[in-house]
Amino acid sequence: MIIIDGALSHVSQLRRCFKDPIRAVDHDMLELQQDLSYKEHPVRILDQAERKTRRKVTKFLKVQWSNHSEDEATWEREDHLRDEYPGLFPSTS
Repeated sequence: MIIIDGALSHVSQLRRCFKDPIRAVDHDMLELQQDLSYKEHPVRILDQAERKTRRKVTKFLKVQWSNHSEDEATWEREDHLRDEYPGLFPSTS
């Protein structure tokens, strides 16, 4: 028996993992921390969208992150990205 994410699983329920060259990460390029984690930063904005509710409009941006392909891009709130990564946006002055 193996515990994965708090769930008890039997070894026979695990799927075999094959090497996928498309998803391979060059470990030499990563700046690994002591706990083997690494920092991600946005590389570019791929798309934008607005989500409207009754009282407000929230802008979302589709962001490609460092060490990831365009297929792995995620939708993030624009205001959060502006606060955390101000260099991602051109200055308005």
